[in-house]
Amino acid sequence: MFLLLVVSVLWALSFGLTAQVSGLGAPFVTAVRTLLAALVFLPFLNLKGLAPKRVAAFAAIGALQFGLMYLLYIASFQWLRPSEVALFTIFTPLFVTLVGDLLEGRSTGRVWLAVVVAVLGTGICVWSGLGRAGLLWGFLLMQGANLCFALGQVLYRREAPAAGRRDHQLMGLLYLGAAAVAVAFAAPSISWDKVLAMTFRQGMVLVYLGAVASGLGFFLFNAGARRTDLGTLAIFNNVKIPLAILASGLVFRETIDWPRLVLGGSVIVLALALNGFSGGRP
Repeated sequence: MFLLLVVSVLWALSFGLTAQVSGLGAPFVTAVRTLLAALVFLPFLNLKGLAPKRVAAFAAIGALQFGLMYLLYIASFQWLRPSEVALFTIFTPLFVTLVGDLLEGRSTGRVWLAVVVAVLGTGICVWSGLGRAGLLWGFLLMQGANLCFALGQVLYRREAPAAGRRDHQLMGLLYLGAAAVAVAFAAPSISWDKVLAMTFRQGMVLVYLGAVASGLGFFLFNAGARRTDLGTLAIFNNVKIPLAILASGLVFRETIDWPRLVLGGSVIVLALALNGFSGGRP
């Protein structure tokens, strides 16, 4: 659980930073992020003795969890504000639990209760009343991203132990799969006039998002996913959201609805407590 908390802190800045580079185009930003993440972990890649079928499986997981997810996620910024993108990620725990139940052929009511409570708590933190044109498209894009991310987490959690590798020896392969998808989408659609006009600040934001938020962040998150139960994993998909709101107030001096944040955060803590009481699921 500690690893998942560390990643939640790392990702707290990502919503606002992603909005600053989304104008460069979702395919281009996704390609850069995944390529940078791959470069970070390629030196540790260990495929010796790994069956070709398993190599393809991990590349496919990366293509789904990181590549396709990022394409949908970054595209949603065309329709949504960063706070709205954050709001629409609250359904990821439901997808994690649903996918886990379907793949494992079982269901635990207490885990579902804990996940629903976590979604409620996150909604309290970020809901500000929505009613703008284009929200439906943004919502649908985000739910596609949520589903890809959830499915990738659960599949990696199931497949990684059988590979006989440590997490850092596999992540380069996942990022290569993600980069292949991203580059395939980006190549015919890059707006070179926007890319060539990219500012130094945007370049530094891309480096952070690619090497730190994506590279280090997803490595730690998937490593944490292998070491925790399904309920805790589902809930921690939303812990980053109140932390992101907190960071926006303390770091960027944005106005925060403190009573709403405290109430929502308390409900998420309650969800973790409920999951611990249920015993979680391995």
